[in-house]
Amino acid sequence: MSENLGQIGAALANTGSEFHFRGWVLGTSGNLSAVVQRDPLRLAITASGVDKGALRAEHILVIDENACVLSRPSAKPSDESLLHLRIVKERGAAAVCHTHSIWGTLLSDYYSGDGGLAIEGYEMLKGLSHVKTHEHREWLAILENSQDMNALADRVGEILTQQTDAHGFLLRRHGLYTWGNDLAQAKRHVEVLEFLLETVGRMLLTQKHGD
Repeated sequence: MSENLGQIGAALANTGSEFHFRGWVLGTSGNLSAVVQRDPLRLAITASGVDKGALRAEHILVIDENACVLSRPSAKPSDESLLHLRIVKERGAAAVCHTHSIWGTLLSDYYSGDGGLAIEGYEMLKGLSHVKTHEHREWLAILENSQDMNALADRVGEILTQQTDAHGFLLRRHGLYTWGNDLAQAKRHVEVLEFLLETVGRMLLTQKHGD
């Protein structure tokens, strides 16, 4: 597991640095994880409070299915570890990415009254797994943010059970969660969904300006 963990840690660090460069995880925001092994579940996840622009492999911790740190017991994993674990368990995902982009934050607030945001008709949707046409309608549920991570994880579990085809969701005034069958797919889903969120946001601005 140690050799595998080294590779996973390096990959997560590189992904975090790239997301930081693109403005999706500024400051210490955002978190990333990847499954190290399934049984028993071991998850590699970014440590809490680390600047993603300076993320290194040593900032990646290993936690168990209860979010207890196994690799460096004195270190603190991401505050949202329970959300990552729930997504991994509910979706069978191998990697989870959480970003705090400007557009994700703004739109999660703007559409919160609708309970979510529908995106359809864009060619970029075909970058999502199992989507074959631009006519696809992607629904991003918007959940109220909370510091009660157990309750929030339960709410995430409910949404994932109800919306089995979803590729992600938004936390209000917070940001995007998405996942994949491996880190490369999760990274691609971030790129696709962040592109679409920015497109929708800029379209809204254009329409407002036209009015």
